[in-house]
Amino acid sequence: MGGRIQVEKEGALGWIVFDQPERRNAVSEAMWQAIPAAAQDLDRDPDIRVVLLRGAGEVAFVAGADISEFEKRRTGDGAAAYETTTGKAFAAIGAIRKPVIAMIHGFCVGGGMATALGADLRYSADDGQFAIPAVRLGLGYHAGGIEALQALVGPSVAKEIFFTARRFGADEAFRMGLLNGVFPKADLETEVRRIAAQIAENAPLTIRSVKGIVRELAREPAARDHDEMRDSIQRCFDSDDYKEGVRAFMEKRAPRFQGR
Repeated sequence: MGGRIQVEKEGALGWIVFDQPERRNAVSEAMWQAIPAAAQDLDRDPDIRVVLLRGAGEVAFVAGADISEFEKRRTGDGAAAYETTTGKAFAAIGAIRKPVIAMIHGFCVGGGMATALGADLRYSADDGQFAIPAVRLGLGYHAGGIEALQALVGPSVAKEIFFTARRFGADEAFRMGLLNGVFPKADLETEVRRIAAQIAENAPLTIRSVKGIVRELAREPAARDHDEMRDSIQRCFDSDDYKEGVRAFMEKRAPRFQGR
């Protein structure tokens, strides 16, 4: 009962699967609680180069939090505890040092959009349906999710999405900057796997450095960790992968990066 979070590993690709298709993959409290361990498992596994998020079945990525639990678990004193649990889940996805890709199809609503916003890249099938219906429920929406949406689409569009709670399709989501790409549903997984495989072939330390620097540059200038940004760049130059990359270029062959 209450769905589950599945972790799947396929070579360099690691998957976090939201598995409650009978409820359009709505995320139960138990599922939120399971996300940090899944994220940490894939982040710590040296064989995994790219982490992907997807929903089970053919109908939805994630159709939000499981509203059937709200009256018992997201009211009164329990509301704060529930928000802490979801906050830890979103933070765990955001803390993954490897590239994270959300592979979206069907419904991506509420907590589903918040989950997708935690990814580095978002690709959707052409049947993607997006909305944040917080104003239809009267609930407070966590600041991190609003900040992430605003960073992608701008303050005015973010306000419209929240104020109206309207549903919009994948093409519009792409135009507003929410998505990196839209594919026919039949081609989505093939295309996302192709992109993930391309990323997985590249130097992990360089990717980690870029991801960390982008995160730091999103902070206020006074809060940026300039030492860590500088150190992450130097770790790339000090690595065996840098030597391998230069050697492979000179030898006109594909590099074989090891992440060290």
